[in-house]
Amino acid sequence: MNKQRTKLEVMRQWARTLKMDAHALWLAGRDPRTPWYAKALAVAVAAYALSPLDLIPDFIPVLGLLDDLLVVPLGIVVAVRLIPPEVMAEHRCVAASAGARPVSRIAATLIALTWVAAGFALLRVLWAR
Repeated sequence: MNKQRTKLEVMRQWARTLKMDAHALWLAGRDPRTPWYAKALAVAVAAYALSPLDLIPDFIPVLGLLDDLLVVPLGIVVAVRLIPPEVMAEHRCVAASAGARPVSRIAATLIALTWVAAGFALLRVLWAR
């Protein structure tokens, strides 16, 4: 029982770290010291990680959780490696002190509109058949 609790606590800490890194990536993606290619990847990974919508819905067996377990962590690792260490360290401190997801109504609107547009495009393709 104690080993299960320890493993569960390790997993919770890992999830908190991923969430904090996603917030730090969001901040680093808006920092002028971050190279453009790292900005693009950082913002894309952070937006996907913090988005309430998934590319593959979680109710699809196995594949639904793959993006949460593989794609997001790998994207975070790659993006963090592209950002200068001092910039990432600074934004990790800010993200740790914030303790909450970044709130951007503009970003949320853009993400929602992107998903709606993709849905309409899919319906149009399916309707044309």
